[in-house]
Amino acid sequence: MINYYPPRGFHFQVQFLNKQFAVIDSMFQSVSGLSASVEITEVVEGGENRFKHKLPQSVRFPNLVLKRGMVPDSTLLRWCNSAIENFEFTPMDLLIILMNDQMVPLKTWNIKGALPVKCEVSEFNAETSNIVVETIELTYKYFTIPHVSF
Repeated sequence: MINYYPPRGFHFQVQFLNKQFAVIDSMFQSVSGLSASVEITEVVEGGENRFKHKLPQSVRFPNLVLKRGMVPDSTLLRWCNSAIENFEFTPMDLLIILMNDQMVPLKTWNIKGALPVKCEVSEFNAETSNIVVETIELTYKYFTIPHVSF
């Protein structure tokens, strides 16, 4: 019998490659948007009524969503604010690394050409004592998954 258990999703790391960010700028509570789908065009052939030809067109990548407890003075947020407030966009590459229980990397997603498109702060509510969460949404060109033996 094979002794395999799927990895857990809570040991991960985010590394920004093009700029020096503080360690706190790489700590997130969640990352979502690691997905790719192929867009399809349907073509009808004259005289063929049983089916439509389905032709692949391009690959689509949704936005990457990073969430963390609010960091009041953050180089990452200054990069985001520069884009949103001043319309100065500097593409950034980043790595998202999934690790096992011993913090050994299992899989890496290499994100290319990320740009901030949305920054959001969670609700302030005097009736609760919730942590303020900031959400950073990035668009990007594509990602690769390098085949590396760890």
